[in-house]
Amino acid sequence: MATKKAAKKSTKKTSSKKSGAKKSSSSRKYSPSAGKNVEREMKEMKQGKLKSGRNGKKVTSRKQAIAIGLSEARKEGKKVPAKKS
Repeated sequence: MATKKAAKKSTKKTSSKKSGAKKSSSSRKYSPSAGKNVEREMKEMKQGKLKSGRNGKKVTSRKQAIAIGLSEARKEGKKVPAKKS
């Protein structure tokens, strides 16, 4: 009996799992010209000239400056992914 159990254990195959790495897409998500829009808005923000929306308050947040740049790129029809929400 002991030899049968040992034989069963040795015949079990080990399942090799492949890494779940995602293949990266070769195409760009953002066009280079969209990056230029964001760059321009960042410069304006650093100079203190970037204003937000209707109220015209000064933008101080880096994330908000990027969002404004991407929004303007979308309006111009450049390749930029749609807003998340």
